[in-house]
Amino acid sequence: MAYDRKFRFGVQVSSATSAADWRDKARKVEDLGYSTLYMPDHFIDTDLAPMVAIAFAAAHTTTLRIGHLVLANDYRHPAIAAKEGATIDTLSDGRLELGLGAGWNEAEYATLGIPFDAASTRVERLEEALAVIKGAWSGEKFSFSGKHYSITDYVGIPTPVQKPHPPIVVGGGGQRVLRLAGREADIVGINPNLRKGVSSSLVMTSSLAQATRKKIEWVKEGAGDRFDDLELQIRYYLAAITEDEDGFAEAARLGVGSPRTRESGIALVGTVNQVIETLQRRREEWGVSYIVLGDDTFEAFAPVVAALAGT
Repeated sequence: MAYDRKFRFGVQVSSATSAADWRDKARKVEDLGYSTLYMPDHFIDTDLAPMVAIAFAAAHTTTLRIGHLVLANDYRHPAIAAKEGATIDTLSDGRLELGLGAGWNEAEYATLGIPFDAASTRVERLEEALAVIKGAWSGEKFSFSGKHYSITDYVGIPTPVQKPHPPIVVGGGGQRVLRLAGREADIVGINPNLRKGVSSSLVMTSSLAQATRKKIEWVKEGAGDRFDDLELQIRYYLAAITEDEDGFAEAARLGVGSPRTRESGIALVGTVNQVIETLQRRREEWGVSYIVLGDDTFEAFAPVVAALAGT
């Protein structure tokens, strides 16, 4: 059955000042009608560990889904990610969305002493990791022999609550990873291209409207007949509810002129009504129905969530 493309909204949050602050933040996200609280996976400039923090958030909410945008595959063995994810899914009564990516932050790799391999190698490793995670979540004994991982007669426990497994989020901006996401993920994040390991003005140019359409074509190529079953997601890094749409875009253009900045696939700027119209148009044109905002903007976008969530 094809995915219904109804709007869902998530918030990516990375920090809190205390246990009470984190608890209250998770509850506010839930109360404002957001579907999901996501965490990034970084060791630089991010306070909280994602697996631990989302479990804590789940314990203090009732309907809020919890997950990752996204775990860096190279930071933990996929069998470990699978077991921790299955545990969180079990203890949250089936609210996990596990996000996994190839890893991109070269400075972080250097700090941790992890080799920063070519993008093609990191994506190849991600592909194997997805196979390991799905095998570990199957409830059956499985073995896997790849270039990067080897599993022998392993039965992953616990078995996740969600069947056949918790939704897997794979995001990316390059051709190879987006084709992989189309083949293997349940939710595909259409992201800037960070294959070179740094964030720069190229982030914006790789997310312009034409580039975004091309990325979705790559997802379609990978997905084939299963494309209509996928949920497409965008994390909006440049977002504001404002009457001065052009002024905001100009101030944050990152080397791209205001009209093009405003139409970028990572920009969501305007009045509440303008933003609603933009999201409806992008769902029609791109098929994107899962909208993710940041910790600094989610409260301002609450009227948009109230108007569109579930429609």
